[in-house]
Amino acid sequence: MPRDIPQPEVDEIQSLIDAQLHLEGPLLPILHALQDAYGIVPVAAVPLIAAALNISRAEVHGVISFYHDFRSLPAGRHVVKICRAEACQAMGGAALADHALARLGVEWHGTTENGAVTLEPVYCLGLCACGPAAMVDGKLLGRVDADRLDRIIGEIEA
Repeated sequence: MPRDIPQPEVDEIQSLIDAQLHLEGPLLPILHALQDAYGIVPVAAVPLIAAALNISRAEVHGVISFYHDFRSLPAGRHVVKICRAEACQAMGGAALADHALARLGVEWHGTTENGAVTLEPVYCLGLCACGPAAMVDGKLLGRVDADRLDRIIGEIEA
């Protein structure tokens, strides 16, 4: 099932950009404002941002692609993040990650065919003493194993 990609008007995008230009170092605030407004950073925004900040399109794209929280495609209805940091790895995080990838049938940053779940790696959720950790729609979860993950995914896919 294809996901709809927001196609905002250039004037709307420019307005969001202009509202952040007064800030020192406005590139990240601009990208966050666009992501908040549309759920993605629209491709049409890249040349507008570059022009407004007098930087190259490549520089804008480099920042967008470096930070995994910025998207060019919409996320699923639910976002599951699995901690990949060392403390969680030591507590079974690698097996949990492998299970999540297989269970959902996606690669990292992928979204299930039905658009229900996007799976993302994250490199510390701050629950090191309760690993392996995950985050589901912004809610932190500790001591997540395959069975618990299956229950969570079953609930959010329903």
